Amino acid sequence: MRRVLMMAALGLATAAGAWEEPARGTADRKALMDALRPHAEWMLGAPVEFVVYELRRAGDVAFASVDAQRPGGAQIDISQTPGGLRGELDEEYMDGSTLQALYRKVGQTWVAVHWEIGATDAWYSDPALCAEYRSVLLEICPD
Repeated sequence: MRRVLMMAALGLATAAGAWEEPARGTADRKALMDALRPHAEWMLGAPVEFVVYELRRAGDVAFASVDAQRPGGAQIDISQTPGGLRGELDEEYMDGSTLQALYRKVGQTWVAVHWEIGATDAWYSDPALCAEYRSVLLEICPD
C-alpha cells in the first residue's frame, strides 16, 4: 500500500521536456539498472532483477522506483537476505524489496548516489535532495 501511495505522489504526468523515461533496451536504462544492482545485491543477495515502476532522466540526474525480485519473478524473503541476516533489514519495518534511487552521471557512468530499500516514506523529498534532483521529482519537489 505504501508503494501505491508513493507512486501516486509521483504521479504519471510530466512537465513538457522536464524529464524523459529511458526506453526498454536503451543503453541509459541498462546503465541505470546496472548502477543500482550492486547495492541491491549487497543487501538482498544475488541475483536480482528489477520491475521498473518509475524511471526518469533529465540531463545528468535520474530517479528510479523499482521492485527487486529473483529472476523469473520469485519474491525475495527479506529475512534470508544478507542485509536481513546482518540485522540491517527488518521486513516488519519496511515496504518489501522496493528501492528508490537518485543518480548522477559522472562522465559516461551513472552512479546511484542516494538509494533506499523498503522505504516507507518519500525520503527523496528532503529539501537538500530537491535542490539537486528537482528536475526528476517535479511533483515531490515543487519550486
